[in-house]
Amino acid sequence: MPRLRLPPTARTGGAPIDQQRLALIRRVLIDSAVPDVDRVVGLLILLYAQPLNRIARLTVDDVLVDGDDMLLRLGDPLTPVPEPFAEVLARYVAHRSNQTTATNPNSRLLFSGRRAGQPMHTTSLRLHLRNLGIPNMDSRSAAIGALLLRAPAPVVAGMLGYHVVRTEAIAADAGATWKRYAAGDHARRAVTAPSVGTPQWTRRGSPAWPGTGLMFEGTIFLT
Repeated sequence: MPRLRLPPTARTGGAPIDQQRLALIRRVLIDSAVPDVDRVVGLLILLYAQPLNRIARLTVDDVLVDGDDMLLRLGDPLTPVPEPFAEVLARYVAHRSNQTTATNPNSRLLFSGRRAGQPMHTTSLRLHLRNLGIPNMDSRSAAIGALLLRAPAPVVAGMLGYHVVRTEAIAADAGATWKRYAAGDHARRAVTAPSVGTPQWTRRGSPAWPGTGLMFEGTIFLT
């Protein structure tokens, strides 16, 4: 899988930018008027720093369930999905947009476009962000910086599909204190893909990846 380029490091007041990101996360999760497609696109950027061209290529097979855990295949290892985002993502997968037309009845794309077999254009994805007032690059920069304060750069780079060298540079700039970390297999578990159309996916608690030190705590975004 090709590695992704990281967004430029934000240098104009990291704290205010991250506070803005957290406020956007709260709004996206709490505001019932926000469509699920907008929520999912927004949270893939606000939580996982994913670029729009990568989001466009995601499929339902990249959303996996392992018991009570929901996981995303963004890199290696898989990335945990916390509640309440897991509930939103499950609901969206079960009722994706552009699936009722004759061109996309069996599409596996997470964001199907109007043309058969084609993903939603990045311009359309950007409009979903604009609907929520989410600044793409600043939000990605804040998201990657926040994750690097909670886990070693090789782990974050692997899980999100980024270049590890650039990720380590951003970690140092962000003041991350992870100095020693042995890369390798950290007790990854086999998971199976869920069936499309089954909305009974839920997460309880805060998912973590064994051995990485990385934990996503969904409740912190609502406090």
